[in-house]
Amino acid sequence: MTELICIVCPKGCHLKVDEENGYKVTGNGCPRGAAYGEKELVNPTRTITSTVRIDGKTARRVPVKTSADFPKGKIFDVMAELDKVDAKAPIKVGDVIIENVCGLGVDIVAAKDID
Repeated sequence: MTELICIVCPKGCHLKVDEENGYKVTGNGCPRGAAYGEKELVNPTRTITSTVRIDGKTARRVPVKTSADFPKGKIFDVMAELDKVDAKAPIKVGDVIIENVCGLGVDIVAAKDID
């Protein structure tokens, strides 16, 4: 039995996941919590929000985020790729900064307009 705190919403339900009985989840306040509990043990994923360097007159860094979640074990690989980036202004929200980062099928996109 594994105990987790659900992060799907601010409620923070205390989940118990029984791996021996088909990943049965208890303690969840909604179906999303049950799905989170099972996924966290079977295939944990994460998203990243960070910044990358930018060549611009008004800013030195631009906030970025992943376009979707990706396997938790690849976080450090993705962060290493972000460290290599020197983006060029102007940038608009949603512009792809890195396409298909680390071959994960996930893009790194800008989260702010930079002129």
